[in-house]
Amino acid sequence: MQQVQTEEKKRAEGRFSSELFSWGESLMAVLIFFVVVFTFFVRLIGVDGTSMYPTLQDHSIMLVSNLGYTPEKGDIVIVRKEGFYSDQPIVKRVIATGGDTVDIDPVTGDVIVNGEVLDEPYILEKINTLERMGDLSYPQTVPEGCIYVLGDNRNGSTDSRWSSLGMVDERYVLGHVLSVVFPFSEFGSVA
Repeated sequence: MQQVQTEEKKRAEGRFSSELFSWGESLMAVLIFFVVVFTFFVRLIGVDGTSMYPTLQDHSIMLVSNLGYTPEKGDIVIVRKEGFYSDQPIVKRVIATGGDTVDIDPVTGDVIVNGEVLDEPYILEKINTLERMGDLSYPQTVPEGCIYVLGDNRNGSTDSRWSSLGMVDERYVLGHVLSVVFPFSEFGSVA
């Protein structure tokens, strides 16, 4: 009788060990999947500052991808330029790409690309031309392989209007924003 109980106890322990091993394998597979996805396909990057307000809030967390990405006008991108902003990534909106001509109306603060005033419902306010025109002269033609970026909070952003950033080489683009993942109230794609 005692031998039967011992054998049942050993089988129960064996099932428990087998189940525990199975759970461990599953957790390891999930961990490897997330490491591969977040290493090669997407990243989570946080917003630091208000230069993209009202589109992005300070401390928002974004899902960013660079897989097969070519910058396009209107995209929100993450860029890192050596010597700018302590070499930290920044988030800005692509206004113009290689070959485009950018101008800023010195009276109204409108941004003009290739002779057309941009319709920008996403900005906080137009550029304060007395204080925030930057140190570049206009019009500017964007070199091939570069982009011209601005923050949506035009009067609270250091961007391509300033020679410290200027035109951004596309090789400095870490990726484009796919969606906001935090705060949960802002969850979803960005425009």
